[in-house]
Amino acid sequence: MVANKVGLVLIQGAEGLLADRAIAQVISSKSGAEVISLSIENIEVGVITDNLAPSLFGDERIVVIKEIQDLDSDCSEEIVSYLENPDDNLTLVLWHKGGVKGKGLVDKLKKSGAQIILAEAVKKEGEKSEFIRGEFKKLDRKITTEAVQALIDSLGNDLRELSGACSQLASDVVVGKTIDEEDVVSYQLGRVESTGFDVADAALDGNTPIAIIKLRNALATGTDPILIVSALASSVRTLAKVSGASRSAKSFELAQSLAIAPWQIDKARRQLIGWSDNSISKAVVAISAADADIKGAASDPIYALERAIMTVCAARGSR
Repeated sequence: MVANKVGLVLIQGAEGLLADRAIAQVISSKSGAEVISLSIENIEVGVITDNLAPSLFGDERIVVIKEIQDLDSDCSEEIVSYLENPDDNLTLVLWHKGGVKGKGLVDKLKKSGAQIILAEAVKKEGEKSEFIRGEFKKLDRKITTEAVQALIDSLGNDLRELSGACSQLASDVVVGKTIDEEDVVSYQLGRVESTGFDVADAALDGNTPIAIIKLRNALATGTDPILIVSALASSVRTLAKVSGASRSAKSFELAQSLAIAPWQIDKARRQLIGWSDNSISKAVVAISAADADIKGAASDPIYALERAIMTVCAARGSR
């Protein structure tokens, strides 16, 4: 990846990992150039103009400004003014996280011929799977479909977490071996003593004391509450999918239509004992409320999470 002829690169999208990688690629394409990164928190009127001014010695430079949607109008105008007479020895890299804020500046950058690099958030299951496979391809390693899904289930939407897990697995698993779901499980167990899925398993078993203990262990060893809610939601969602499938069908036959791995189907079938459509609905409501509470609706998110887990445990066996 190289900057375009006008030395202007616009990165668009909210995914920080992809934006950082795009910036790193631009920098690597300009070996030896001086790199200046301006922090949005420290930018005031005049700072951008000073850093975009031509170098006395004509040195090649790269100026990076992240999150330009948060620039005030005066600072945005400094960029617009620079575009009228750009420095041939300077590459200006700007990251806009998306949305309507700062759209006027984005439109002017596009009209100036900026090279556009997308860094959109990865949300769909297929996109996450593609991202993981791409990571392992770069590392020259192979991974099974089940292992890809296991990584998504355990780490959710955090691309930095997913990328780090891919690198660690590639390093830990013997060279030449295709990485499978057992490798992912081993990685997760080594990552924290008690994971969000440990909590979810205990909750789906209806074992309140063990679920609360595992929750507190998970929190104490660094598991984010959002990941715990995500694990609960994923487990209950899998339970709901499998509950509506034919019991006589083989798990590998159902895998494609349910979009989940055979081992997850087998596990959900074991967990379904004591669960009805109504009790699953109760669990879904409790988890949805906990998700909102953790993201700001409750004054004590940890208490809200404990309450949700107790509700899920109590739902098992209810009518």
